[in-house]
Amino acid sequence: MTSALITFAVIAWLMQIALGWWQIQRFNRAFDRLCQLGTVGVGRSGGRFKPRVILALAFDEQQRVCGSLLMRGLTIFAQPKQLSELHGMHQQNLCPDVIFPEDQACQTALSLAIKPKS
Repeated sequence: MTSALITFAVIAWLMQIALGWWQIQRFNRAFDRLCQLGTVGVGRSGGRFKPRVILALAFDEQQRVCGSLLMRGLTIFAQPKQLSELHGMHQQNLCPDVIFPEDQACQTALSLAIKPKS
């Protein structure tokens, strides 16, 4: 009985590692495509027991959004998605509390993604 439980735990752990690697690969491919579009700003929010949010925006030479990536979730099944409604908007017109009025985690991630980096 004990060896079956240990075997199950090891298999679950290996599955977690494999599926985590798969998720990172999907994110990295989407992020690489985004980086080819222009300057990229990245924001992250969330905690240990809350759904994490990663938001990345690509800006063209006129500081308009030309690409986006949003990834949120608690599990390894979270997938990167585009935010098409932001495409074409100027960086100064991006107001996190207007774009995501009900989602504090997305507001935080967006405000970090549009903040100028030093």
